[in-house]
Amino acid sequence: MTPENRRARPLPPAPDYDGAHLRHVLTSAAASLGLDGFENRLSLPEATATVVLMVDGLGDALLARYSGHARFLASAWRSSSAQILDVGVPTTTAASLGSLGTGTTPGEHGLVGYDILAPELGRMVNMLGGWDPQVDPALWQPHPSVLARAAAAGAGVLTASRPKFVDSGLTQAVLSGGEFRGAARMDARFRLTTDWIQAQRPAKGAVRQGPAPRQLVYLYVDELDKTGHRYGVDSPQWLEMLEMLDAEAERFTTDLRRRYGDQVSVLLTADHGMVDIAPENRLDFSAQPQLLEGVRHTGGEPRLVQLYAEPGTEPETIAAAWEQEYRDQAWILTREQARTAGWFGTVEERVAARIGDVLVATHSDIALYHCDRVGKAPMDMVGQHGSLTEAERRVPLLRLGA
Repeated sequence: MTPENRRARPLPPAPDYDGAHLRHVLTSAAASLGLDGFENRLSLPEATATVVLMVDGLGDALLARYSGHARFLASAWRSSSAQILDVGVPTTTAASLGSLGTGTTPGEHGLVGYDILAPELGRMVNMLGGWDPQVDPALWQPHPSVLARAAAAGAGVLTASRPKFVDSGLTQAVLSGGEFRGAARMDARFRLTTDWIQAQRPAKGAVRQGPAPRQLVYLYVDELDKTGHRYGVDSPQWLEMLEMLDAEAERFTTDLRRRYGDQVSVLLTADHGMVDIAPENRLDFSAQPQLLEGVRHTGGEPRLVQLYAEPGTEPETIAAAWEQEYRDQAWILTREQARTAGWFGTVEERVAARIGDVLVATHSDIALYHCDRVGKAPMDMVGQHGSLTEAERRVPLLRLGA
């Protein structure tokens, strides 16, 4: 019997990479500025400056559930101009920012998980905060970034983020280009963005020489995601952070619209949603030898585990063992099945071996850990993401102040 026949729940649809997808946000924003070489796939309004506010972890379902705590954002969410976007596989920051930053699928940019196999090194490498010194970001991910392309096309380009990300491997790989300005606090990132825009253009109604400058800003806010991981998305701390974000976004947008009217567009989107996992449902599979038989490396996320087979071990054998244990709680596919299903979009051959031979994507309220490899500390995380449930994969695209 094949894994497909034993699977308790039908496979989710593949990400809509060619439709309303996160990978088209920055490219559409660049096109809306009139820059050559970009397509406005998301039909964004024309502007002379566009700010893409990336709120890490703000899934569409969370905004719907807690709209009373984010009245400004909720008003845009209810607008006819709002869209719901899909993100890629896995639903994690590195993969999503890779797609946003390059306009490509995970199978093309190659950041296919939180930690994944570097076949040429024979070991696991981290794609977020701790890049291996032997992994060159420019070689690992060779596609040009949208920000660099926009700068080359004549736009002023700014990244406003945390200072520590200025030269991170992720920034170099998918978000390089233009100017980087860092601030540790969320409110300071909003202020420095306003100051940067203001320094290059006169206010509405003022006399200017020549056409208005074209400006593209990537503004990154990760406080909500960090709070969700630590306390959960149903916690008072997360709701307080959502309220803070709402107030800062309203103040920022109102100020820009007062100064520049509809010359400046502010868009909000996210890289993934999040679900809370109870402590008793955070499961360590280290002591289940039948699940690790024939497995050389484990990686990925607790909500989408990636298993790399020992030479000579058939992926189907590993998948069958996991089906025996988790068939009612996870979608379990081999790499080739996931490729056929379109999970990673187009997969370049240089990327294929980075993807696990077997993928375990949970759809119930569990998270799976290999604590013999990662230790016990990651099991403290409450908020989780990585799999293909609606709550994890659907994100908003909002036109603020429109």
